[in-house]
Order: sequence, then structure tokens, then C-alpha cells
Amino acid sequence: MGRAGCCCCRGAERLACPRPARRFLPPLLLILVLNCGAHLGECQVATPQCRIQKCTTDFVSLTSHLTPAVDAIHTEFCKALRSYSACTQRTAKSCRGNLVFHSAVLGISDLMSQRNCSRDGPTSSTHPEVQPEPCNYHSRTQHGHVHAHAHAHVHAHAHAHGHSRPGYLFCGLFGDPHLRTFKDSFQTCKVEGAWPLIDNDYLSVQVTNVPVVPGSSATATNKITIIFKPYEGCTDQRVYQAVTDNLPAAFDDGTTSSGDPIHALAGADGATGKVRALWISERTPGRHVELHAGYIGVTVIVRQLGRYLTLAVRIPEELARAYDATQDLQLCLNGCPSAERIDQAGHLPLPPAPPALGLQLQQPRRPSYASQTQDRPRGAAQGFGVEAARERCRERLEVRDIYFHSCVFDLLTTGDANFTVAAYSAQKDMESLHPHRDRWRIYPRASAPGLRSESLTRLVLLVACAVSAAAL
Repeated sequence: MGRAGCCCCRGAERLACPRPARRFLPPLLLILVLNCGAHLGECQVATPQCRIQKCTTDFVSLTSHLTPAVDAIHTEFCKALRSYSACTQRTAKSCRGNLVFHSAVLGISDLMSQRNCSRDGPTSSTHPEVQPEPCNYHSRTQHGHVHAHAHAHVHAHAHAHGHSRPGYLFCGLFGDPHLRTFKDSFQTCKVEGAWPLIDNDYLSVQVTNVPVVPGSSATATNKITIIFKPYEGCTDQRVYQAVTDNLPAAFDDGTTSSGDPIHALAGADGATGKVRALWISERTPGRHVELHAGYIGVTVIVRQLGRYLTLAVRIPEELARAYDATQDLQLCLNGCPSAERIDQAGHLPLPPAPPALGLQLQQPRRPSYASQTQDRPRGAAQGFGVEAARERCRERLEVRDIYFHSCVFDLLTTGDANFTVAAYSAQKDMESLHPHRDRWRIYPRASAPGLRSESLTRLVLLVACAVSAAAL
């Protein structure tokens, strides 16, 4: 008893939700609404044994994909109605006296009469076979998961052999440059010149790094080339290239999308629509571009902050591992070669002030312009001590994880405050694309050589002070 009317209305809402099935349900909805109005204080809450809500949910699931474009829509709708009726019969005894149940039974009967559906005949499976869209990676993989799950009794180990929901990997590059690999290994590298980040059968990403400050081994990215390889039936090859001060909102051939429209996943507002198999979204002109390859489930974010570029990539694991022996040099996959590493086993030693920084400050500055995403004009540099660098990085990075330490390192190395924004943006892009929240935070290793030497120095000073005090 009690809040029975709400129970009835919730049942009506469930039937009313799916837009494609809405035109088939007016009689049933009308009966439910009338019951809610006439018996607002008398509707009984369904007991755990009364499965009418489950019956209704299954019916909605069976009919939600039906549209006039679906072949044999009348046949499929009648099969769903018979399944709904059979479900109500199975739960009739436990639902005795429940108004939601009786409203559903009356509505089913009315709909069968209107649609000329016979009482006897085939019924629908509770897991309808929905055809996947070949150019929508999510549709293909979800279809494979449902198919495998429905046949688990035939293939007991299918779930463990490639039919599970796809796993995703993340890779990011920013700053001097700092690399976060697919394995969540964080490295700081030199890698001057052109280097491949990703190179597999579906996608190629290459970056070009140049020295940042004379006299320092640190480099930063000033060019990114992304090649989306041809995928039969979905897209031809498309090339995207960004360089400093030229972050286009189109591919090299001038197009902004490729492939036939595909269904997009529902957005935050619940709305769905159609997008191309591959498309570019410009978020901030000349500063922030996103590339979406729906046919392979890949998202790439490219930004320019100051004079340099940052990159963030999310890719399905099975695609990232689709490469041969000639494609094994991939920084996102295997990290930087040991000879190119600046960090020490995950520890990033703080550099002294760059030797050429004073000379750099005396040189004429390049023309500057205002930008909301830049802390200082382009090409501007200033000297940072350790505490000043830490204070500047704290303004944007509250957690002292590896992004914070990378920010401090970059300020001490270059004197360019734009690297603070680069570290902050790289962290936010990681949070939006990285599939595992519990792996977001990476902290410097306390056992790294640099930290051990720093602790040893402090210990020596403490012992020296103690000895001096004892002598006095």
C-alpha cells in the first residue's frame, strides 16, 4: 500500500520512454494512466515475486529498435507482444490484485487486436539480435559481446577468448617532452627529431621534437603527423598534420570528415544523432583540436600551448597491438630507448637553471600576442628558482603527482611559464580519455637515486648539527 500511484506511473514511463516504440503503445499507456488516476490511493506496490516490471522492461527492450525501416516490423512487434503476454502469464499468480499487472494484461489484449496479432505463434528472444554498424567500433564490439554472452552455454570459454568488452589504452605527450605510455609508465626523454608514437595497422602517429634551450638536452614537440589508414567500406586514408602556429581544423586534403554517417552514442543530454566514421572537432581555433575515428574507436586531442604541441590518444587495446615486427619502434608502446631517457628509473631530477637562459633573456623577443590559454607571451622566458617554480605549478596543479613534478622540471629547464598550462592541460586530457580512474595518479619513486642522495644529504647535515651541539 502507500505510494501505489507512483508505482503505476513508473510503469507507464518505462513504456513511454523508447521513441521508436511509442506509436505502438497508446492503448496500453492510456489504460495505465487511467488506472493511475482512478486508483491513485489504491495501487499496490509490486511484491518481489511479482515480475510485471521485468516483463515490461523486456518488452520495451524488444521493441525499442523497431522503426518503419526495419523489415517485417509487424511480425517482430507481434512476436514481442506474445512474449510480453507469456511473461505476464508466468507471473499472474504472484501479481494477483496488482493494478500495474492488470493494466498491462488489458493493454496487451487491446494491442493484439489493433495489430491483428494472433495469440499463438513465435515469440521474441529476450536478447534480440541487433545488426551492428560496420563503421561503428562500439556497435561492432558490443554486438560481439552480447552474441557471445547469449551463447555462453555452447562456448563456455568464448568470453575469455576475444569476445569480452574491449579494453582501451591511453598515451600522452607534453612538455620537454614527458611521455605516458600505454603501460602507464611515465618517462622524460630527449628524442630529438622525428619519432613514432604509434604505428599499427590502423593508425600512425609521429612527432617531431626540437631543442628548447641551448645547452640543454630537453626538447619539445613542434610537429605532429597523424595518419588514419584506409578501412574498407568506412574511410579512405586521411592525414592530419599540425605544426607550431598552424593547428588546422581539417585534414591535409581540406576535408573535415570521411565515410558515411553512423549512429553516435547517446550524449549527456540523452540525444542521439549521426556522425561520420572519421571527423574533426575544433574546440578552440588554432589551439585545441580533437579527432574522432568512430570506425576504430580512437580519439586524439592535439593542443598548442605556447610554442609547442601536446598530444593525448585513446585507442582500443586490440587495435594498438595490431602491428608486425617492422613496427616495433613505438614510444607509446615500448617507451623511449634508454639512451634517450632523462629521468632516472621514474625519478625526475630537478635541473639547475639552464646555462644559456641568461643569454636567451637578453635576445630580442619574438612578437607577442594575448591568449587566454597562455600564461606569458610567446617566446618569453623568466628565471625560476625551485621554490618559485613549485609555487607557480601549485596555482594549477593541486596534487603533487608526476604532472606537478614535470611542470617544475619544465620551468627550471626553460623558464617558459607556458609549460605550466601544458602540464595542466595534459592532466585534464588524460582524465577525460584514460579508461581507468584508479591509474590516473602517478607519483615519483621514493627509492630513486636522486631522492636517496637528497635524503642522505639531509641525514649528514643532521648528524653534523648533532655533533656540533654535543661538542659545545
